[in-house]
Amino acid sequence: MPEAPATVAVLEEAARACRGCELWRGATHVVFSSGPPHARLMLVGEQPGDREDRAGEPFVGPAGAVLTDALDAAGIDPAAVYLTNAVKHFRFEERGKRRLHTTPGTAHVLACRPWLSAELGIVRPAVVVALGATAGRAVLGRPVRVADERGRPLEDADGRTVLLTTHPSAVLRLRGRPEWDAAFDGLVADLALASTEAAGAAS
Repeated sequence: MPEAPATVAVLEEAARACRGCELWRGATHVVFSSGPPHARLMLVGEQPGDREDRAGEPFVGPAGAVLTDALDAAGIDPAAVYLTNAVKHFRFEERGKRRLHTTPGTAHVLACRPWLSAELGIVRPAVVVALGATAGRAVLGRPVRVADERGRPLEDADGRTVLLTTHPSAVLRLRGRPEWDAAFDGLVADLALASTEAAGAAS
């Protein structure tokens, strides 16, 4: 990994050779990021899913569609947001022809932490939104409980504003159930708060 990559593109190119943990062996692609390299809002997810691993792009599957809808509902242009993940390779177990998501371990988060740190240094977002507990741990450097800490601005070790919210995949699992509306509206509210915080930091 280069010590001081000048751009996100250079960083992504370097990440393709990462062998910091075993996850690269089963992955189709390293899934790095998308979005403007100097966005005011950075959204950090857990890891790529099956669809993302095959495409090599973050948040292009069903959970990504939920996130796009939530950003739209919050009045945020999805194209203006920088999207990345705490872990850059898909962790899964095979069940027949299916590849089922498996939550990354602490070792995987730590192995990928230098990539996320480098992204934060290049993009320099005003606000980081951590989508789920794995992302929260990666960004804040400690275990988090989203239910207890969401909805209020936090700070990482470098003084950046961080907001925790649920991962869109958790909302997706509620589709068609009575809890869907509250879960989706909660995600929208958290994203709207992040946008307000970013606007305030820019003024």
